Amino acid sequence: MGTALDWVREDIASVLENDPAATSTFQVVVCYSGLHALWAYRLNHWFWNHDFRLLARWLSQVARWFTGIEIHPAAQVGRRLFIDHGMGVVIGETTVIGDDVTLYQGVTLGGTGKEHGKRHPTIGNGVVIGAGAKVLGNILVGDNSRVGAGSVVLRNVPDNSTVVGVPAHIVFRDGKRVVITDPKQINDPLSEALAVVATQVRELKEKVRKLEGGVADDHHGASSLQSVIEIDYQI
Repeated sequence: MGTALDWVREDIASVLENDPAATSTFQVVVCYSGLHALWAYRLNHWFWNHDFRLLARWLSQVARWFTGIEIHPAAQVGRRLFIDHGMGVVIGETTVIGDDVTLYQGVTLGGTGKEHGKRHPTIGNGVVIGAGAKVLGNILVGDNSRVGAGSVVLRNVPDNSTVVGVPAHIVFRDGKRVVITDPKQINDPLSEALAVVATQVRELKEKVRKLEGGVADDHHGASSLQSVIEIDYQI
């Protein structure tokens, strides 16, 4: 019982520390749906682990109805999870969340298909995931990393990194800016199409020069292609 009370105190202190709008313990206890959902999960997780699984699932749906936050009772959630404005947050069955993690509204920690086994993400300690972000599949988001709002994360994220975009790519790592110079490194259809268009433009220029009696300038074509590909992605 003492351990459970310690966790309750930690959860309340985490809200007071992370949310400037939280002005008192009483306000946090009665007004924060993220905290209510977390406490409901703690109870449901105990039921799940003691083979009261139907009850755990049913109570998790009741908590979802009251809070707008769905946490599967089988998920593994660490200490001091802070769910801020948590409406629409979904945490899947095989998700693992470390300590001191912050989730904003609309975050999904989900799967990518009907596979069995570990199919949801593992979130390291001190991670912040922005509003509307989707972290999908059996991937790892490393310690102290940040996921930008609206991002879709489909691959592992190293420790101490910031990722943004659809699909997400690294823009900061260990406090240093990461510049993507090749669109194919982002691996999304728009960037791949851009690379194809740049190549076709170079080929068309060479054909036009040949038709006009000129000599194809491979160096000029390559530099044109490089100027298109070398894109400095801004946050």
